[in-house]
Amino acid sequence: MLSLLGSPRRTCDGVTRRETLAAGALTLLGGGFNLPLLLAAEARKPATQRTGKAKNVILLYLLGGAATQDMWDMKPDAPAEIRGEFKSIDTVVPGVRICEHLPQTSRWMHKAAIVRSVNHKAGCHNCLPSYTGFETPMPDQHPRETDPPSMGAVCEYLRGDRGELPDYVYMPCWLGWGQAFRRAGPYAGFLGQRYNGLTTECKPYADPGQKPVAGKPSIVRGAPLLPNTAFDADLTLDRLKNRRTLLEQFDDKLKVAESRNAPAGYDQTQQRAFDLLTSSRMRSCFDLSNEDPKRLDRYGRTLFGSSSLIARRLIDEGVRFVNVTWDLFWDRIQIDYDAWDTHTKNFSILKENKLPHFDQTFTALIEDLDRDGVLDETLLVVMSEMGRTPRINGNGGRDHWTFCYSVVFAGAGVKGGTIYGASDAQAAYVKDRPVSTADICATIYRCLGIDPHSTMVQDKTGRPVPIHLGGNPIEGILA
Repeated sequence: MLSLLGSPRRTCDGVTRRETLAAGALTLLGGGFNLPLLLAAEARKPATQRTGKAKNVILLYLLGGAATQDMWDMKPDAPAEIRGEFKSIDTVVPGVRICEHLPQTSRWMHKAAIVRSVNHKAGCHNCLPSYTGFETPMPDQHPRETDPPSMGAVCEYLRGDRGELPDYVYMPCWLGWGQAFRRAGPYAGFLGQRYNGLTTECKPYADPGQKPVAGKPSIVRGAPLLPNTAFDADLTLDRLKNRRTLLEQFDDKLKVAESRNAPAGYDQTQQRAFDLLTSSRMRSCFDLSNEDPKRLDRYGRTLFGSSSLIARRLIDEGVRFVNVTWDLFWDRIQIDYDAWDTHTKNFSILKENKLPHFDQTFTALIEDLDRDGVLDETLLVVMSEMGRTPRINGNGGRDHWTFCYSVVFAGAGVKGGTIYGASDAQAAYVKDRPVSTADICATIYRCLGIDPHSTMVQDKTGRPVPIHLGGNPIEGILA
C-alpha cells in the first residue's frame, strides 16, 4: 500500500485522497491519487547551479535521540554517573577519540567532522528542527501543511529537468510508522505534497524465537520495498497497461473534479508515475536478490543495513537526497522497543545492539563510496532529533536532552579529521561555538551547492521564503 505523506486527508488542491488503494485499483496511475500528485511538476525557476562539492547526500537518521556522549563526545574524566561504562579509543586522527564500540568507524575519522555543540529548544522528539532548521516549539509532533520544507523536499523542488527518477527518496517507511505515529520533519510542508520524497514501505521482522522486552531489543531484519511495485505473480506488464487503459476511462470526470486547481502537466505527471512504476532502474536499485552475499554481510543483514546499501545504489542512479532512518518498531510488530530512545539500560542496548550494527553499516557504506571513487562527491550525515541527559538515571538509562549533542559529517565538502564546537565537562551544555539545527541544514545545502541565503522557495501564497531559516554554514568544517 502507498501511504500518503503530509496531511493524511486532503491534498493541497482540495481533492480528498485515499490512503490505501492497491496497485490493482490503480493507486499509482490514478491522475488525482497518491504518487502522480506527489510527482506533479510545477512551474518554477531552474535548479540552483551547483557550486558545492557534493552531488548527493545520504542522511543516516537515528530516531529516538542517540546518546552522542557515549559515541562521539565522551567524557572520561567526568564522574561515573556522567561518563558511563564505555571507554574511548584512538582514531586515525591524532587527538580525536570516539567510543570503543565503534572500532571500524574509528578508521574513517580522517574523512569526517564531528560537530559537538548542536542544540535546540523546540522540544524532545521533535524531528522538525533537524530536517528543516525550524526551531519553534509546536503543539504536537504531527506534520502540518504550513511546516517549512525538509532539505530533501527542497532538492526535489529545485530540480530543473524532472528526469525518470525522483531527487528525494525516504527509507524504510514513513517517519514514526513503527509506532503508528506520523512525525513531522521529512516532508515538503507548504511546498505541497507533490514534493514529498518517494517513501518506501517495509515488513520488518525479528529472528525466530526472539521476544524483545524493554531494555533488550531484537535485531530488526528486512529491506525497504517500493510501494505497490511488487506485482502479483500473475500481473504482467501487459495486464498493467490494460489497467492503465481502464484508468483513462475515468480521466475526464477526474479532470473535471480537479479543474479548478489542477497542476500543469497533468498528463506528464500521470506518465511519470507510470514510468516510475515500470522503471527497471528504480526497481533494480531495490532488488537485493542478485547482490553478492558477501556485500550483504558487510552492510549487515538488517533493515538499516539493507536500506543503506540501497541508498548507495540510488545515488549511483542520480537520486540527490536519500534518507535512511533507524526507526522504532514496537506498536506495529513489537520487535524493537527502544530504538535510540534509551531510557533503560542505555549501555547494554548500545553495546549489544545499536553500536555494533551502526559501526558495521556505516563503515561498509563509506568504504564502498571511497573504493568506487564517489566519496568525494557524496556527503554522509549522521544525526538524531536530540541527545540524551548527561546524568544516568536510576534505570541505567539516559533521558531526553536537546541542549547539547553531536552531528557527524563525512565525505564531500567536509574537512576530514575535524572537531567543531565543544560541550562542557559533563556533555550537558555548549561550551564553545554553539550550532543550531538551521546551521546544520545550511551546511548541507552549502555542500550541495545550494546557497542557503539566496535560494528561495514559494509558499502557498506565492511569497518567496528563504530556506536558511536564520542558519549559517559551519565554515570550520567545510573543505
